Parts: sequence; C-alpha cells; structure tokens
Amino acid sequence: MIDEFVCRYDELIDHLRRRFGDKGFAKDVLQDVCVQLLERPPENVRAPGAFLRHVSTQLAIDRYRVEKVRAGIVESMPDIPEQPVAHAALSGAELNIAFQQKQQALLAAVQALPECCRDVFILHKLYHLPQAEVANKLGISRGMVARHMARAVAGLAPVMNGET
Repeated sequence: MIDEFVCRYDELIDHLRRRFGDKGFAKDVLQDVCVQLLERPPENVRAPGAFLRHVSTQLAIDRYRVEKVRAGIVESMPDIPEQPVAHAALSGAELNIAFQQKQQALLAAVQALPECCRDVFILHKLYHLPQAEVANKLGISRGMVARHMARAVAGLAPVMNGET
C-alpha cells in the first residue's frame, strides 16, 4: 500500500489542494496518511487509489474542522494583559529580602485583624481546620466563621497584592 501511496502522492496533493485550497495543508494531511498507513497497514484493499483518496479526504475534513474550532477559540479569547514579573531582575539575596519583607508585612496585617477574625483565619488557613470545626472550637456559628474569613481575607488582600 505504501508503494501505491508513493506513486499517487502528487495526484493526492492535487486532489486535496483543489478541495481545500492550500498545498501546505494537503502535504500535512498526506504526511498523516502516510504515518497512518505505516502504523496500521490496511488489508484486502481492492481499489488502492480510491481508498487513498477516501482516507486522505476524510482526514483532511477532520483536520480542517479541528483547525476551524481552534481558530474560533483563539479568536474568542480576550487578550490577557501581561503581568510584570517584579522579581525577574532580582538576585537571590534581593529575593530573600523581598520575601522576608512580604512575610513581615503579612504577619503585621494578620496581627492587626480583629481578634475573632484573626483566630478564624489562623485556625482555618494555617491549621487547615474545616469551617465547622473552627466554629465548634470558637463557639460561633459556621456562618460567622465564613463572615470572619471574608473579613480577614479582605483585610489581608492589600498586603497579598503588594498594594501596601
């Protein structure tokens, strides 16, 4: 079958180029057809030319549809603004100092939280206790735990986002 494929290669290129309008696309498809033939050689093919034309056309249709879907996804995605990487130009020592400063600012922000918010935050985020267990330990409702967590996260957000 590979011998037949090699003999009909130019004919198959022309067939796909006429149907899909791009010679590069046709060559890519035929490369996939060749790989497919090498991996799983067909048995008992009575009309090899018709078989090769059919297989290449079906593979080209599949590939064309996939490329259309990908193009639609790429077009529908909004441009993601690039986030500046502040630490890219920093040395190891500078990174360590920046980390320590951020850690101290975060610790100060946690200490500045109201007592109940601080306790809820520490138990839930640092000790990884579920909200229900935090509620039992502190003698408050689970809803209050959620409110205190929201308040704590809102209070810590400026430090975490580097706004302070």
